[in-house]
Amino acid sequence: MTPEMMTYAIAGLAFVAITALGFAFAGGGNSQVQNKRLKAISDGTKTRGGDPIANARRKQMESTTKALRDREEATRQNKMIGRSIEDRIKQSGLKITVPAFWIGSLIAGVVASAATFFVGGFNEGLQLLVPVGIGFAAAFGLPRWFLGMAIASRQKKFISQFADAIDVIVRGVKSGLPLNECLKMIARESSQPLGGEFQVVCDALAMGVPIDQALQKMYQRTPTQEVNFFNIVLAIQQRAGGNLSEALGNLSTVLRSRKLLREKIKALSSEAKASAMIIGSLPVIVMLLVYLSTPSYIMSLFTTDLGHLILLIAAGLMGAGIYIMRSMINFNF
Repeated sequence: MTPEMMTYAIAGLAFVAITALGFAFAGGGNSQVQNKRLKAISDGTKTRGGDPIANARRKQMESTTKALRDREEATRQNKMIGRSIEDRIKQSGLKITVPAFWIGSLIAGVVASAATFFVGGFNEGLQLLVPVGIGFAAAFGLPRWFLGMAIASRQKKFISQFADAIDVIVRGVKSGLPLNECLKMIARESSQPLGGEFQVVCDALAMGVPIDQALQKMYQRTPTQEVNFFNIVLAIQQRAGGNLSEALGNLSTVLRSRKLLREKIKALSSEAKASAMIIGSLPVIVMLLVYLSTPSYIMSLFTTDLGHLILLIAAGLMGAGIYIMRSMINFNF
């Protein structure tokens, strides 16, 4: 190495050493102070002064929120929001019993199987499995589909009225009425299903049930996010205190914003839903038109074994396609 290169190397090493020493002495203490500051902020305390009352209230709020989060997680794990037929019947608001539901399912399966047997002419060999399969699908799928439609319709009516009910509670609390009287007012003056649900809550409160348990039962009968928010707000207010009318007023604003966003999503996705409906119904419409114009051209699908296999494959592919399109245009909000 030449003397000139040696001089450059020594100068570079000296520069690196001086820079490292300056960073260590100038930034080390500052980083320690920043770490202490971040730790103090994460612990929820102030570095200067600090209000003991505010700190105690903040800790109580954190413990209450943690308890509510743990309870919600336990509810989700224990499946307290029922998925059984009895719970779904309660959620739908239908006045039927579980045995009546199963009897109706059996009748639907028998009728679908008999109609397929006599209309399709499946009367020998493996062809008998077709009406049996259709009857099985009708018995277990069709009644549950109607039940799901009833639940969705009831929850939609409930959500459309729920924000107005919270506004009634806000005005009643501001005027000096207790919470129980506000709930009774909603139960008397609201239409179904909102009035009926709050009437059940009022009856439970009159029997001595705590309000958090009564509202949890209402959440099991109407498992919507709006009811869950309402339960959390009341639980936090009862445990930590605070202005109930302000908290419920903010909740009402949030629920109305969710409703507005829901309607906007429906408007933006309406074109995709219309396209999916047209694409899904087009093969059936074409098949009917071909049958009406030239029946001999399409009857081989219904009279030969190869035609039955083609129809089965086509039905499976159509079902998969409709399921994929529905998953793409169905928004969970």
